[in-house]
Order: sequence, then structure tokens, then C-alpha cells
Amino acid sequence: MMKPTTLLGICLLLAACAQPQVSNEEIAAFAPVRTVLETNCVHCHGDNRLSTMPPINDTHALSKLIGSQWIVPGKPEASRFYQVVTFPDEIPGAMPPSGHAIPTHDVHILKQWIKDGAKVPAHNIKMEPRGPLPRSI
Repeated sequence: MMKPTTLLGICLLLAACAQPQVSNEEIAAFAPVRTVLETNCVHCHGDNRLSTMPPINDTHALSKLIGSQWIVPGKPEASRFYQVVTFPDEIPGAMPPSGHAIPTHDVHILKQWIKDGAKVPAHNIKMEPRGPLPRSI
């Protein structure tokens, strides 16, 4: 018969192995994208979303868009997600709403992320809105 402490040790080891391992590099690489999304997108496309686009309030939800029409890895110009943030205000569907354009630097971060394969960390990261809610919402 196995000692209780040995059995406990085996259980703890198995539980630790079951957790997805995420490297610091993976989290650091996604950090700028997360900041852009939290600042410009999650207000409306998070838990209380206002549109037809699926929610992007965490990395699991975001990962569901990767490989679809929304985010085509390696092809920002073919990705609806990228297209709508580069539309001029007068084009229907431009995001964010009129008068709240995403800064050029942030658009470049999204473009490069998609170009590099649109990778998200293996474990789920919750995204929270940053800054004030856009006035037009």
C-alpha cells in the first residue's frame, strides 16, 4: 500500500503538469497588443459588447478570431480586424467610432502582431478596459 504522503506528492505533481506553461517571453510579446486592445477596443468589444463582432475580453476569446475572416495570421490587409481600424471615419464600420481613431503607433502594433502570426499566450489573460469610455458610446 502507498503512503498517503507519496500519494499526495504524485497528485500534486500531476496537477502541476496539467497547467499550461507560459513563458515570460510569450506574455511580454503580447503585452503591447493587450495594451492597444484594452485602451481602444475592450470598452465596446468586451463583456458588454455593442457590436456583431465576437467579444475580445480575454485571450481565449481573441484566439477564436485567429484563422477566421477577422484575423488572418500573416496577412493584416486580409484581416477584417485590421481593416476596420484603418478605415477613414466616413466609411461605415470604421473602428473605433468617429472621432476616436486609434493612434498610428497602436495601428502599427496590431499590424505587426498579425503579420507575425497573431500569437496569443497559451493561458487565458483577462483584458480590462483602460481609460475613459468613448463619448460617442
